[in-house]
Amino acid sequence: MGLDTSVNGVSAALTLAVCILFGGFMGLLDDFMDLKWRYKAFMPLIAALPLMYYALENPVLRTSISIPFVGTIQFGEAYIFVIIPLIVMIVTNTVNQLGGLNGLESICPAIVIIGLMALSPATFILMLGPLIFWLILSYFNFRGKIFVGNSGSFAIGMTIASFAVISDLKLNLLISILPYIFNSAIILLSIFFVRKKAKVLFDGKKLSSENRRSLVTVITYHRPLTERQVVIIVSLIVALFTLLGALIQLFS
Repeated sequence: MGLDTSVNGVSAALTLAVCILFGGFMGLLDDFMDLKWRYKAFMPLIAALPLMYYALENPVLRTSISIPFVGTIQFGEAYIFVIIPLIVMIVTNTVNQLGGLNGLESICPAIVIIGLMALSPATFILMLGPLIFWLILSYFNFRGKIFVGNSGSFAIGMTIASFAVISDLKLNLLISILPYIFNSAIILLSIFFVRKKAKVLFDGKKLSSENRRSLVTVITYHRPLTERQVVIIVSLIVALFTLLGALIQLFS
């Protein structure tokens, strides 16, 4: 599939672009209005509409997922009307939640994108431009020269979800974002059951935490680390799961 290839008149490139633009707009809206989570958690569902239409018009796109040791699960039409919206909503929000440190919101998503691109030679060209831009952004973000904000994190989350759906790499995506899912799960569990948010202490040089209510606080729990050390550790964890996802996708 080339950059200008369309399926039944529906362009993969245009579908991806619309989703990315909506993700950026949603993040920009959040930056300006500071939307509550109950609203922005479901806003990505609107961006799922172009992907749902693309899936409806693409007869080659599989509506099933093959899981090792489990087998193939066939979703049928539920894949289009339920699974795709869930993928977009979960990926976008979990990527947005794993942030707050210089480089964390840019390097980790770039790793996931590279993993997806490595397994999708037919749609590789779709992400070449965005990846180059994001790698440059990651370099300056890691050095604290540019800040991503909600606009960037929502846009890149939407990019990951959209590209995975268009490239039909659902299993690889699921495994690659497990660190994100873990982070969001313990954050939400802490808020709902403990009524407390994750908190990281900073003494001017190193980060530490007295709780384990997010991935970052788990890593820094009674273990003072510099910001860059934390970002590198999280990035390595994401890289490990991305590699694992790629290997399982190849041999499943």
